[in-house]
Amino acid sequence: MPETSELAADALAQKSAARVVGNPRILIIDDETAIRESLETLLTLEGFTVSAAGDGSSGLELLARNEYDLLLLDLALPGESGIDLLPRILELQPSLPVIMITAFGTVGNVVEAIRAGAENFVQKPWDNEKLLADIRAAIGKRRAEEEVVQLKRTLKQRYNFSNIVGKSEPMLRLFDLIAQVAPSRSTVLIQGESGTGKELIAKALHANSPRRDRPFVPVNTGAVPSDLLESTLFGHVKGAFTSAISAKKGLFEIANGGTLFLDEIGTMSIDMQAKILRVLQDRRFMHLGGVQEIQVDVRIIAATNVNLQEAVRQGRFREDLFYRLNVITLELPPLRSRKEDIPMLAAHFLKFYADENDTVAPSLSPEALRVMMDYEWPGNVRELENSMERGVVLSTSSTITPDLLPAQLTGATYSTSLLEQQPNASLFDLMEEIERRIIADRLERCHWNQTEAAEYFKIPLSTLNQKIKRLNVEVKKRAKD
Repeated sequence: MPETSELAADALAQKSAARVVGNPRILIIDDETAIRESLETLLTLEGFTVSAAGDGSSGLELLARNEYDLLLLDLALPGESGIDLLPRILELQPSLPVIMITAFGTVGNVVEAIRAGAENFVQKPWDNEKLLADIRAAIGKRRAEEEVVQLKRTLKQRYNFSNIVGKSEPMLRLFDLIAQVAPSRSTVLIQGESGTGKELIAKALHANSPRRDRPFVPVNTGAVPSDLLESTLFGHVKGAFTSAISAKKGLFEIANGGTLFLDEIGTMSIDMQAKILRVLQDRRFMHLGGVQEIQVDVRIIAATNVNLQEAVRQGRFREDLFYRLNVITLELPPLRSRKEDIPMLAAHFLKFYADENDTVAPSLSPEALRVMMDYEWPGNVRELENSMERGVVLSTSSTITPDLLPAQLTGATYSTSLLEQQPNASLFDLMEEIERRIIADRLERCHWNQTEAAEYFKIPLSTLNQKIKRLNVEVKKRAKD
């Protein structure tokens, strides 16, 4: 049974997903009237719906009555501090992102706030543009996580899918096709580039079939040496070869009644292809070195990133086996053709690796998400997953900036991390250095055209100029066209 907190979080996610998304609702808890009014004015002008409270108890009353998309919480409240208040806040709204505000931004305060469940930390006096960017990133992250939860719930109710994330049209068509094909006994061929998730699709086919309670046995045929593959698949009798000191079952026997997933089947030798074809036709095979035929009931799901039709033309793949496998073909779209799934996939992987590392899931900055949306992802979902794992491990704040993405995404060539370069720097100094590098990198990519850079960052040119001056970004003269 799920714990109470998990049930509460799930209920809130359902409520959030069900409501019509309007202007994000923000609650401010700060005892200084001038601070509250300043924040209310700024956020209202930006289109947010704002509520405010001057102390912790009033704020808790508002949280008990209303649902919010984000909370701005003062650290130094009278009586109970913001950090002390956090557990009670998150008990009321477990998935609520909280940004702490303080005039005393020590590393100790930052660490304590993040450990208590805060999403981010802002120091007074704040930079309006940065604060707004942090707020939008935190709200975007929460909504992406809620969307993942809702999608998984919908897919679980309709199908039995696990860890397959996507809402794009190609993925929705694929989900429907999996549900239609899964109950049959037919052989399925899954085609797609490396990293698109072929084994996840194979598992989904098995989990939605009448064989779901029987074994699902995967084997990467390309990773097993050709001289061992026959024994691996069909087993052997004692003495079949020098090291066969005892009889051993093969994967076909182990998968009996269930599903055998033959990954990278396009790499299999012609001789082995003939043996696989016979099992597909007769449902019978013999142990290596044996004389007795063994009958099995196994559904075959094969996968490849090789164009099998081209391999047939080149004589590298048997035509008869291709037609046996090609009863039903599922084509997995590459990530570059379903980029609308990137925010949802990123949120899924950030939460997964944050849970695995016992930390709070960071969010993607708008700049980082923009870099990811512009990238072509040759390694597909696997490359995205690895990038998000890296971000969780290397992140020292609640936001992943382009500086923390792999170099192939950003084109960055930093040889050492900021922490190694500036081991004694404060969190805010490090964040400013990251921002300085991002702006300098974009200006260089724009050939020092500040107007183009401002459009890329989606900020006014005057704001970019202020940041260039404040951060002492070195600007070269724009080369003439």
